[in-house]
Amino acid sequence: MADADTLTLATINYYCRQKHFRHMQNAALEGVKKYGNDPVLKFFSAYSMVLEDRVQEGMRDLEMLKDKRDVNLCSILALMYGHKKCKTVDREAIQELDAKLKEERKQAGEKGLYFAAVFLFHSGRHDKAREYIDRMLKMNANSREGLIIKGWIDLTCGRDSYAKKAIKYFDDAMQQEGGKDVDALLGKSKYFEMRRNYSGALELANQAVVLFPVFTPALVEKMKIQLTLQDWEQTVETAHRALLKNSNCLEALRYLILHVLCREGNYQEAASKISELVEAMDRFEPRNAYLFNDFGQVFCRLCGRNQLVLQQCYVLAERAVGIENANSEYVNELGYELLMQGRIRDAMKCYRNAMKLDETSVAALTGIIRCQLADNQLEDAAQQLEFLSEIQQSIGKSAEVSYLSAVLARKKQQAPEKVLELLSEAVENHFVGLKGLPLSTQYFYCMNPDFLIQVIQDYLIYAPQQPGAQGQPVHPVLKRCAQVLEPVTRAVPGLLEGLYLMGKVKFLSGDIDAAQSTLQHCLDQDSTFSDAHILMAQIHLHQGNFKLASQSLEVGLSYNFEVRDHPLYHLIKARIQKKMGENEEAVKTLQLAMSLPGVKKQGSRSSAGKKGRITQIGINDRVSVFLELADAHRIADEQHEAAKVMQDAINEFQGTPEEVRIMISNADLSLNRGDVEGALNMLRSISEDQPYFVQAREKMADIYLHHRKDKRLYASCYRELVDKQPSPHTCLLLGDAYMSIQEPEKAIEVYEAALKKNARDGSLASKIGQALVKTHNYGKAINYYEAALKTGNQNFLRYDLASLLLKLRQYDKAEKVLRQALQQEDTVTDLESMIDQTKYLVLLSKLHQHKAQSDDAVLALVKARDMQARVLKRVHMEQPDAVPAQKQLAANICSQMAKHASDQRDYEKAIKFYKEALVYNDQDGKVGLELARLYLMAEDLDACQHQCMSLLKNDGENDAATVMMADLMFRKNEYEQAMFHFQQLLERAPDHYEALSRLVDLMQRAGKLDEVPKFLETAENASTKALVDPGFNYCKGLYEWYTGNPNGALKYFNKARKDTDWGQKAMYCMIEICLNPDNDTIGGEVFETVDDSGAAAERADSEQLAVRTAEKLLKELRPKPGEIRPRLLENMSLIASKSKANIEKALAAFMEIASTERDHVGALYGMAAAYMVLKQVPRARNQLKRVAKNTWNMQDAEDLEKCWLLLADIYIQSAKYDMATELLKRCLQHNKSCCKAYEYMGFIMEKEQAYRDAARNYENAWKYGNKNNPVIGYKLAFNYMKARKYVDAIDICHHVLKNNPDYPKIRKDILDKARASLRV
Repeated sequence: MADADTLTLATINYYCRQKHFRHMQNAALEGVKKYGNDPVLKFFSAYSMVLEDRVQEGMRDLEMLKDKRDVNLCSILALMYGHKKCKTVDREAIQELDAKLKEERKQAGEKGLYFAAVFLFHSGRHDKAREYIDRMLKMNANSREGLIIKGWIDLTCGRDSYAKKAIKYFDDAMQQEGGKDVDALLGKSKYFEMRRNYSGALELANQAVVLFPVFTPALVEKMKIQLTLQDWEQTVETAHRALLKNSNCLEALRYLILHVLCREGNYQEAASKISELVEAMDRFEPRNAYLFNDFGQVFCRLCGRNQLVLQQCYVLAERAVGIENANSEYVNELGYELLMQGRIRDAMKCYRNAMKLDETSVAALTGIIRCQLADNQLEDAAQQLEFLSEIQQSIGKSAEVSYLSAVLARKKQQAPEKVLELLSEAVENHFVGLKGLPLSTQYFYCMNPDFLIQVIQDYLIYAPQQPGAQGQPVHPVLKRCAQVLEPVTRAVPGLLEGLYLMGKVKFLSGDIDAAQSTLQHCLDQDSTFSDAHILMAQIHLHQGNFKLASQSLEVGLSYNFEVRDHPLYHLIKARIQKKMGENEEAVKTLQLAMSLPGVKKQGSRSSAGKKGRITQIGINDRVSVFLELADAHRIADEQHEAAKVMQDAINEFQGTPEEVRIMISNADLSLNRGDVEGALNMLRSISEDQPYFVQAREKMADIYLHHRKDKRLYASCYRELVDKQPSPHTCLLLGDAYMSIQEPEKAIEVYEAALKKNARDGSLASKIGQALVKTHNYGKAINYYEAALKTGNQNFLRYDLASLLLKLRQYDKAEKVLRQALQQEDTVTDLESMIDQTKYLVLLSKLHQHKAQSDDAVLALVKARDMQARVLKRVHMEQPDAVPAQKQLAANICSQMAKHASDQRDYEKAIKFYKEALVYNDQDGKVGLELARLYLMAEDLDACQHQCMSLLKNDGENDAATVMMADLMFRKNEYEQAMFHFQQLLERAPDHYEALSRLVDLMQRAGKLDEVPKFLETAENASTKALVDPGFNYCKGLYEWYTGNPNGALKYFNKARKDTDWGQKAMYCMIEICLNPDNDTIGGEVFETVDDSGAAAERADSEQLAVRTAEKLLKELRPKPGEIRPRLLENMSLIASKSKANIEKALAAFMEIASTERDHVGALYGMAAAYMVLKQVPRARNQLKRVAKNTWNMQDAEDLEKCWLLLADIYIQSAKYDMATELLKRCLQHNKSCCKAYEYMGFIMEKEQAYRDAARNYENAWKYGNKNNPVIGYKLAFNYMKARKYVDAIDICHHVLKNNPDYPKIRKDILDKARASLRV
């Protein structure tokens, strides 16, 4: 029997609940094929016909069933329902059926009562249905189907007391079937939905999908819950799954259309899909007026009035009216859609027809008023609105009526305050209806984004037309617009009109970056959106990017030529021309704008059609055309013409709210003529009850401050504003005024007074904290923040407090504040809180960094990265304009993690993080440069070159990338290429000292130091201040140091020592020189000489003086947290002191660094040097062997060179010349100017009696030491003599004696002998 087939009955019940009546009939007929002429299935088939308005057919089948057991009661009830649906009701037949019902009811069985209850439930008679099912359950308390229908009745009856109990019935039914009844599962899922437990509801829907894979409705319900959870991706996937099972699943098609409209804003695709839906409905629900209407009314409100989509929605609405032409609700909807298409007369006809069908229809009356207002029939509209307002007192206020009242007030030029009050009332009433609604088709219908867009357009008429100054409070109208648009753009980010208006609001609020990113998002979705191009032009104009502004205008024009018929296009074009100094062109452009329809005569329309989204010009822009033309004449010194245009404006706009704005501009003209008093008199005449009073007083204040230089009167203007128009906005203006004239104490008083009136205003609370910090009243600022946080309303101040405590180095307190904020880290679900959590975690990482807790800092960043990944998943949907900022934050987090990894020398991980940062922002040159630097350090030269070339492709003048490219070429021994890059850069900027210092360093490594002086000379000639510039002195010092003149180097470094940019680098170099002025191998024994006691004592004193200087410089250093180099130098100074206790202390410190920093080359070198000085050679050798095979890298270059030289020294001492030579060649491979390596090589050759080879090495040591070191001169002359090059030996001796006359040893040992040999 069919009643045992729970799946078939569940399908029938589901489609009946959803009002898919043909689907219901098809499911019943499928069952009939399966089970034969089953009365239950025949009943549902007949009932579905009645519901489809095929009443006679249905009743004919029901007549045959009214005497059948089990379906008799429900058939009688359905027949009565059918009779009532007929145009002429047969009262007699109903009476007979009623009598039969009473008779049958007395002897009804369990099944009969059950199916009667099912019928009553579906026909909306819940109380009667409950009566029948209760009787049935008395007969069989464990009836599974009885319990399920009882649960559905209670759940949907609309009474919470019953709904709460519904779950008990579903649970009881599921226990009998082991949880495998699909109707019970869907009922329980629906219960969880109503209780807002959406994850629980989804879990049950998933169970239904798994247990009943052929039951498509389970997938449909799952799809709806996923939308409620705002998971569009999964919603679309489930819709596609449903279509795979049933290619004509109407709900799946509907949700895919919603996705295209809401998320993608692809109206062409949406129109095409709606057309497919209409075809599917014509086949599978051809007589379902309810569905045609229900589908169409949601789509049309989401399409931004796109004509293609509206046309298809009109088809749906027309079908609904065609099926049920007596239903006033459907006729009203048809009228609404005609009105959206701009067909006012046709809409009016529809609304009048609806009124005939239902004289009490408020929707029809509202529609008529809309049409009258659109057609400027203001008196008729006013009468109807008055009548409607009277009705409204009994039925409750409606957003629509408040909005229409606002439109009427605006069109009748009533006070802006009145209009804004009505608009605010409309918005409040509208959003009351949305409270508690989950994201669904019902939510989209009730939200009606189209209505809210219209409200915003009216709001913006009363908003400022130019962005406020930086730091100024946001205008209340703009604040209100942002509040309204935020939920619209979050729920429907594909609605371009909404995004465009949000961009405009952000622009006028002064948030230029957010405005640009929002508009860019618009243009990415639809590059032909002309209004967005025009607004983008305004933004570029505001930023001073005239070329880009002009480009945006032209691009907008290229997509829609009707743009040039709009005065706004000419207005912006003229402003660009004025800014670019093309004043005559600006005058012509504005005169052309004046001639366009709609500018001079109020109420006439622009000649542009509707196709291009061009709207009627607002009064604001009309006034702007006059004022800009007057200003253009003033600039051209045509005062008479300017005055004439201004007079025309006064005549044109007399009696309008804009009259005051013209007066303010007139004051500007007076000001330009030097008539300050005249300007002030004009502004004083503007009274507090007039619009633009606030702007007039702001202008007066500006005149007092900048023309009269009177701070007292400046502040008094704002005080007057607060006295006459007290509001949080004017209080904020007064507080900001006090701040701008450096009176923060008074500002704090004003802010605090304003905060008392408006305790929830976050910007006020924040400003108080900032003002206290500005007065350096840090203690009071901390107390204020803590007190504000205790109230519980100002949680956003937690970040400000933690930042302040961090700044004051109160790390423990800052950490406590951040830990409190992060307590909810794992449970936060709303986007704003998640964004805050990321900020807290990044700040916590910074705090750990200051405390040198590197591991904790990294852990905080890992958590921040995970949280930001969650934010980015949702921000696209909920706050599309915030996407760029959030992506940048994600990139910054990855960059910080890369920096930590790089500091730990984990270059592979650092590269991975930098690459991730570039995924978020591929235009970030700084990150790109760091990535290239890491590739260079990891010796991945090809990857480094590719990265540098990418950077230079995007920015040909990226100096840092050019320097790195040159560095790279040096590494590849492509000297000419490297020089080309440096020459390019230094020709462009000879005083680019960063590049010059790098060039000196690389020239030294390339062995071409002799070419550096010409670059230093060019830099010196490029700037008159070069000789005192710290950067130049640093470069000069570097050159002197590398050419063996430590005293000269110290002199130049000292000149750069106090600079913020170059000071640290200079001091590091000075310390290195003080610790090793002669560039000896510390601890090396090969070149140890035995001086006489006097010279030795003098040398020791000199060395100790240098060490003390180094210690003093070390104290001056301001290293970054966690920096290792200062610790290395500090311990090297202990070694240089030659005290055994100090050396052992240094050794312990180096060991600690080496253990925490994983084989740090500098630390290993320090350990080896300490062991050498302590004469523990084997230990030193063991440490040095750890780095003997290390790959050379730029970061460790200096330390590696020292290690290799010291190890070579040890090998030479033990006569392992081959091993020493190998190390020395490695040194010279990476530093062709390494004097010490050449000296050691010479020594080895000399020992092997290869005097010519020895001489060649000493020659290089002598050359690269700038012929300054007499010891090398001596060795060179000696080897020349041994190689029988007596003349060369004599020349070297003369050179040494000339520079060092106190070096007589060379005369006796070499000069005299060489002369004697020459004579022989």
